[in-house]
Amino acid sequence: MNKDKKEKTITLVGGGVMSLTLATLINEILPNLQINILERLSACGLESSDALNNAGTGHAGYCELNYTPADKTGNINIDRALEINQNFEASLIFWAYLNKKYPFFNTKKFIKKTPHISFVSGGKNISFLKKRFALLKKQPLFKEMIFTENPKIIEKWSSLLIHGRAEQENIAATKIDHGTDVNFGELTKQLLRVLKKNKKFKLYLDSETEDIKQTEDHKFKITFKNLKAGNKNILSSDHIFLGTGGRAIAMLQKMRLVEAKGYAGFPISGRWLVCDKVNLTKQHNAKVYTQVMDGAPPMSIPHLDLRVINNKRLLLFGPFAGFNLKLLKFGTIWDFPGSIKANNILPMLLVLFKNLSLLVYLIKQSFMNHHLRINELKNFFPLASPSDWRLLNAGQRVQIIKNCPFVGSKLEFGTEVIYTKNKKLAALIGASPGASVSVASMANVFENFFSKKDYQRLKKIIPSIGIDLNKHPTTLKKIRTKTYQSLGLW
Repeated sequence: MNKDKKEKTITLVGGGVMSLTLATLINEILPNLQINILERLSACGLESSDALNNAGTGHAGYCELNYTPADKTGNINIDRALEINQNFEASLIFWAYLNKKYPFFNTKKFIKKTPHISFVSGGKNISFLKKRFALLKKQPLFKEMIFTENPKIIEKWSSLLIHGRAEQENIAATKIDHGTDVNFGELTKQLLRVLKKNKKFKLYLDSETEDIKQTEDHKFKITFKNLKAGNKNILSSDHIFLGTGGRAIAMLQKMRLVEAKGYAGFPISGRWLVCDKVNLTKQHNAKVYTQVMDGAPPMSIPHLDLRVINNKRLLLFGPFAGFNLKLLKFGTIWDFPGSIKANNILPMLLVLFKNLSLLVYLIKQSFMNHHLRINELKNFFPLASPSDWRLLNAGQRVQIIKNCPFVGSKLEFGTEVIYTKNKKLAALIGASPGASVSVASMANVFENFFSKKDYQRLKKIIPSIGIDLNKHPTTLKKIRTKTYQSLGLW
C-alpha cells in the first residue's frame, strides 16, 4: 500500500535546518502530504542553525581530529571519519539536486569552497597526524589529502599560522582543498523557499508547542500557543518530528515516553573570538583544526576558521565553552533544572563523577578573560593582537547523557535520533556533526516513517544512500565529479 494515501499529515516541531531538511525530502517524494512546521521564534533557523551560532564547517572528517581517536596503545580508529564523510556527501548531493531543479535555490549563497587543514605541533601530535594521514590517504574518500612538515608550505596555506612562530618549533599539517564553509542559516532560508511553493505546507511562527498527546486512533494531538496573539490552537498529525535542539529531551519526558527514560541533556554554551580586519581575513583561506585540549569535550576542539557570511569575510576562533542553565540560546534558566527527572538523575550524577575533568574545564573556560583567550589563539596565530578580536556568544549545545548496555551512564558526543516503538514519532538530540549530516540523518527518519517504495524513490535523488562509497571508488568518482562541479567545489 502506498503510505501517501494513508498518512496525511506530518508535523515538525522546530524550524531549524534539520526540520527544514526533512520537510524538503518529504516535499520532493510525497508532495501531497500536509507538512506543518511549528517554530517558537519569529523566524526559522535562529537557534543553532544561525550562521554565527555554529562553526559553519561542512563536517566531513577531513580536519576534525576528534573524529579519528587514538586508543591508549596509539591505534587510530578512522571509522567515524569515514561515516561522517559519506554522510556529508549525501548533503552535497541533495543540495546540488535542489540547485538544478529550482532556479531560485542558490547554493552559492550558503556553501563556499574552503580548504580543511589539521595543524599540530610537538613530536607526539605530529606522530599522531602522520599515522592518521597514512590511514586516511589509503581511503578513496580521502585520497586528495596531503601532508607536510615544511613551514614554507604551511605558510602558503595560511600565513597567519607561521608568521611570528619560532623557527625551531616542530609543526605539521594535512590539507584537503575541497573542504567547505556552510552558512546553515542561509541554507534554512533556501529550503524554506522550496517548501513555500507547496500549497500543502504550513508554517506557524511564534508558536510554542505546549502539549503532545497520542490519541486512540494512533494520531497525535498537538496543542500550541501563539506567543503574539496569546490564543491556543490544536493540530492533528499522523507523524511528528521533534527538531527542537536542546528541548527535545524535555519534550519527550513531558510525553512520558518509555523511549526517553534515562536520557538527559548537559548544556554547554559556546563563544567565539571574531575578527573582521580585511588585512587578516585575506591571509587565511581555510578552516584549521588541532588537537582537543586536556579535559575538554571533543566538540570543543580548537579551530581557526574563515567564514563568509553575506559576502563578508570573518575569522572565528574557538569555541570557548561555558555552562549555563539554558537548553536553547533563546531559552530560560529553568530549562535545565526542569529536565532533571527521577529516571535520569542517577545517569547524570554518574556521568558527572566520570567526567570531573570536563567540569573543571568548563569552570576554567567560564572565567577566562580576553587576554587568556588571545593566548589560546596565539597557538594558531602567534601575532594575534587583542584589539583585533571581539567576543561573540554562539549557540547552545546540549550533549546527550544516557544509559548504554554494558557501559553504564555515558556522555555522548554526536547526533542521534530517538524513535517511538511504532515509528510514528522521532526526536533529534545531540550536537556535532549535526547540520552537516542533516540529509543522511533525515533520510533515515524518512525511511522509518514511510514505505520502502517511497524510500527507494528518495534513493534515486540521493544515490549515495545505502552504498559504501569508500568500497566503490568508481561510483564515488562519478558522483563526486557531478556533484562537486555543480557546487563549484572542483
